[in-house]
Amino acid sequence: MTDHHRNAEPIDGIDRRIVAELSRDGRLSVRTLAERVHISRTAAHNRVQHLMQRGVITGFGAQIDRKAIGLNISALVVVRIGGDASWEAIAAKLATLPFVEKVQAVSGDIDIMLTVSAPDHEQLSQAILRDIHDLPGVVSTRSHLILAEIDGRPPAQSLDIWRS
Repeated sequence: MTDHHRNAEPIDGIDRRIVAELSRDGRLSVRTLAERVHISRTAAHNRVQHLMQRGVITGFGAQIDRKAIGLNISALVVVRIGGDASWEAIAAKLATLPFVEKVQAVSGDIDIMLTVSAPDHEQLSQAILRDIHDLPGVVSTRSHLILAEIDGRPPAQSLDIWRS
């Protein structure tokens, strides 16, 4: 967490509803957004701009179905690092590797959790064994194939149900 986020002012109920609505549909017009959160268009526009300036809203993008673009196999890869390797340096290198979708620091007896998706088993194996496992500073990897996924409620969409 950066100092910017740690020192940021808290968001209020209206901002939480704005973030929740935009996380459901980032293409909402300001007019529709204002109607859904029951504020004026000007207020909605100003609040969205302010949320962007504060770093609460970091961008707008499409949600992509992995299989529809040919990434047919995915795995969670547990990574342990060792020696003098820093988490930040290893994580930055891992994030640039082909097929690595997400890099997360985790607690416990492991250091990093990756989500890796590839077109087929062979390319997934190469990504894990050649690209990830052979990276200097990586001590070990353990892979878990993802057999099925069910989407839950993304955190931003839960903001509108917080109890203030």
